Amino acid sequence: MSHYAKVVNNIVTQVIVADQVWVDSLDGTWVQTSYNTQGGVHLLGNTPLRKNYAGIGYTYDAVRDAFYLPQPFPSWTLNEDTCYWEAPAPKPDDNHYTWDEDAGEWVAVE
Repeated sequence: MSHYAKVVNNIVTQVIVADQVWVDSLDGTWVQTSYNTQGGVHLLGNTPLRKNYAGIGYTYDAVRDAFYLPQPFPSWTLNEDTCYWEAPAPKPDDNHYTWDEDAGEWVAVE
């Protein structure tokens, strides 16, 4: 059994666990995804599959052959190696910060 994402207009609408034979009988576009792949790394040391595990609302980019979250802010860029979105400035080590798009910086959360 493997995980598969249903992709409609490049957006993941459903993720299921199934056998390949059954998935082949379904309508639409289904793309295999790996629960153990995060940021282009397979957590168990195997070959990573499509950069990230697919989730509903994720984009499937056929050119990159990758799944990734929607862009959180216009200023953020997609890291080609991990397919994670990155802010223009590194987040402070303290987790009590949020991104302020208008200011273009991380701001402390009170």
